[in-house]
Amino acid sequence: MAPPAQSQRSSSPSQPSGKGEVSDLKSQLRQLAGSRAPGVDDSKRDLFKKVISYMTIGIDVSAVFGEMVMCSATSDIVLKKMCYLYVGNYAKVNPDLALLTINFLQRDCKDADPMIRGLALRSLCSLRVANLVEYLVGPLGSGLKDNSSYVRIVAVMGVLKLYHISASTCVDAEFPQTLKQLMLSDSDTQVVANCLTALQEIWSAEASTSEEASREREALLSKPVVYNFLNRIREFSEWAQCLVLDLAAKYVPSDNNEIFDIMNLLEDRLQHANGAVVLATIKLFLQLTLSMADVHQQVYERIKAPLLTLVSSGSPEQSYAVLSHLHLLVMRAPYIFSSDYKHFYCQYNEPSYVKKLKLEMLTAVANESNTYEIVTELCEYAANVDIPIARESIRAVGKIALQQYDVNAIVDRLLQFLEMEKDYVTAEALVLVKDLLRKYPQWSQDCIAVVGNISSKNVQEPKAKAALIWMLGEYSQEMNDAPYILEGLIENWDEEHSAEVRLHLLTAVMKCFFKRPPETQKALGAALAAGLADFHQDVHDRALFYYRLLQHNVSVAERVVNPPKQAVSVFADTQSSEIKDRIFDEFNSLSVVYQKPSYMFTDKEHRGPFEFSDELGNLSIGAESAAGTVVPAHRVEANDKDLLLSTSEKEEIRGPSNNGAAYSAPSYDGSAVSAASQALSELTILNPSVPGLAPQSSLAIDDLLGLGLPEIPSPAPAPSPPLLKLNSKAVLDPGTFQQKWRQLPISLSQEYSISPQGIAALTTSEALLRHMQGHSIHCIASGGQSPNFKFFFFAQKVEELSTFLVECIINTSSAKAQIKIKADDQSASQAFSALFQSALSKFGVP
Repeated sequence: MAPPAQSQRSSSPSQPSGKGEVSDLKSQLRQLAGSRAPGVDDSKRDLFKKVISYMTIGIDVSAVFGEMVMCSATSDIVLKKMCYLYVGNYAKVNPDLALLTINFLQRDCKDADPMIRGLALRSLCSLRVANLVEYLVGPLGSGLKDNSSYVRIVAVMGVLKLYHISASTCVDAEFPQTLKQLMLSDSDTQVVANCLTALQEIWSAEASTSEEASREREALLSKPVVYNFLNRIREFSEWAQCLVLDLAAKYVPSDNNEIFDIMNLLEDRLQHANGAVVLATIKLFLQLTLSMADVHQQVYERIKAPLLTLVSSGSPEQSYAVLSHLHLLVMRAPYIFSSDYKHFYCQYNEPSYVKKLKLEMLTAVANESNTYEIVTELCEYAANVDIPIARESIRAVGKIALQQYDVNAIVDRLLQFLEMEKDYVTAEALVLVKDLLRKYPQWSQDCIAVVGNISSKNVQEPKAKAALIWMLGEYSQEMNDAPYILEGLIENWDEEHSAEVRLHLLTAVMKCFFKRPPETQKALGAALAAGLADFHQDVHDRALFYYRLLQHNVSVAERVVNPPKQAVSVFADTQSSEIKDRIFDEFNSLSVVYQKPSYMFTDKEHRGPFEFSDELGNLSIGAESAAGTVVPAHRVEANDKDLLLSTSEKEEIRGPSNNGAAYSAPSYDGSAVSAASQALSELTILNPSVPGLAPQSSLAIDDLLGLGLPEIPSPAPAPSPPLLKLNSKAVLDPGTFQQKWRQLPISLSQEYSISPQGIAALTTSEALLRHMQGHSIHCIASGGQSPNFKFFFFAQKVEELSTFLVECIINTSSAKAQIKIKADDQSASQAFSALFQSALSKFGVP
């Protein structure tokens, strides 16, 4: 006979079987609370596990709080741990229930078992209820004097928790001084390390308000304290060693002998198995020898082997972290690592993020002696099944070519990439060939011979297509089919979705027109007509600029669009040296892994004050902006994106319009292009800069391009604007300024030059604030320091409540001021701009 089917499933400990499950738990716990029967602890364990599992998945089991506390009267340490976990969870959200736990936790703090004493003290300090701090002082004081090192370790961290709950209670109980004594005299190194952590945090927070705390914080960096830690460093745990090494990195030795003593003492830490200890030691060595160039270079040589060992051992994640630091060092001193380039070859089983970092390092260490081997290795990666890595390897070959003198072999490899039947390889190679020709124009014949065989239909990526179009325009004389290829691309204008490609197409057809005018007339007319009707603002503006340039003078247009070019010697680095130095200062931190300073990815409360910002919302604006008083310059905190002052502002995307220009763009359709082509085929234009050409009127240009536009009459001179008078007692609160700044569009954006006297007077921002207020222009916030200053001004009309808002960014190195003006009455923006410029020009002039 088959066994009977189960009538119901057995309930899972993490799934309540009904609404009364919590009530059943409560009654069962109450029954076991006072029981001393054999096996009762096992029953309690099962019930405690159910309670903890329900709590973990989000079920509210606070109703059994009292019963859990009553059941905690046991010597079973497992039950104690589960009870403490439950109590700590619900005490934070319900302080009233926390009062029920005080008695039994204080009782457990006096238990004979040091493990229970430590667990109880940790749970007591983890309640984090401000009303209960008075109950923490006694157990903490006893814990700091406990015979068990475990209890002392817990008590030290409990003092730090108490400080964050009530700093005054912690300081009044003189716990910081007790921790200082423990730090210098305790035999247990973990207690010492915890004391150091707690004191650093407490005294750093207190230093801003207490001179004594400031002195104590400086005393941590005194020679006796630092040497005491360094002499005992082998006794510390790995975590504690990192802490000590970080403290030593802030210590300033008195002379070179002291530096060498410290380095000799810590030499063996470079051989440690833990990567964090090795990196912390390297940071210390690098910091100590910054002022000694020769020794600093020797340090690089010494740390190579430990770092390369760490890279080859351990998990991919550890390898990536170590590689990130090695990458930073390689970028600072590539010549030192040039002989070890084979360590940076990619392994088949490495993750993509590790391979990408190694490719960057291979690019950095390439020099005349190892270029051939490195490029050969990179070319193998180009056929990798991992397409992103294949792309990166091709880019790496191009970067090496741009930084080498002898590029014969590298150019041949790049041209071979163009002949590979892989779209992504061809696309990357085209971009690199364009940059190569900008630096080495002597290779144009070899490159163009290969590029001319590439069909534009097979190139789909915008950057690659833009590079191909650039070469078609730049070398149209050497490429016989260039005008006709460009004409075919223009015919498919509406199908091209990339604005970058359309911009390059406009410029390329202009260049081609100046070199081969008869063959390019048709294409130029069609391109300008399509560009003028384009919805993208940049494309429309460039087409309009070229059209008006041709109207003005064809010779001038050629000098502007197609001037004689010089080879590019050095390409701009994407990361400033200031940012690189700041990342180096933050060695052995996430800044190195993210390749950006810490202020760019940390929250404001963990970020030090910095001078710059690109959003008004990040300005620290004071409440006092009363009329007749100069608003002091306020510190501007760092934004997540910018290290230097931002000179750009995000604008709303504007729809198709003529932007208020005197010229209205003609409508563009297929018939217009065909009409333009027909007109162009019947007309000729003469240009003195091109053989057989002579200048014509602007109407002839219109006829040439087939646009059929009437000549635009010169507009009547605008009447002079009325004299603008500003209110010297204007008042605007920061909230209103911020709201208006975000809502109003930019009326004017201009760049002014500042007189040498003004630059000399701008040592601090206050001088300019007083000067501008004398012209009824008030400052609401400012920030920065030489050479970059940033100001937000406002002004108001006398006769009406019309406000002008100004963002002014001044660079004293270039003696330029970038101004953005927003106004309630935009018609008065020009008049206010003239007034603002006049006031700014008088700054510093006696």
